Amino acid sequence: MTGMDAHDADLKRELDATLRTRRELGEEYESALVDSFLEKVDQRIDGAVERRVRRQLAEQQMTAARDSRSPRPTDSFGERFGFGIVSLVLAVPLSAIGGGVADLPGILVAWAGIVGVNVVQAVRTNPELFGRRRASRADAWED
Repeated sequence: MTGMDAHDADLKRELDATLRTRRELGEEYESALVDSFLEKVDQRIDGAVERRVRRQLAEQQMTAARDSRSPRPTDSFGERFGFGIVSLVLAVPLSAIGGGVADLPGILVAWAGIVGVNVVQAVRTNPELFGRRRASRADAWED
């Protein structure tokens, strides 16, 4: 028997016992017997509801914990624009320093660093650029 069938069988036995007791004791105890049986039914219902609520709360807490650990999308226009401006502003002095210290190879190293930082930022905010996909909520619904 499954868990629900066992509870149903227990409840049926309780009802049968209540009806036998009513036959033995007579109608004057009927109200007390019915109240007692209904109290047992209420307790079973309360227990089942409590278990379901606890399970749903646990599921909600797990979902909230999973969502809080997932990376937040940071691909806003302001962030991209700001990062681009900072890169260009820093490119001028870095190029001058690189050119002053090591001529053309120094400029190439400075620009390789600038390009590298911008590529890393682009991949971080847009993982699909190089084949990696960011899991979206729509993808989660498909599973």
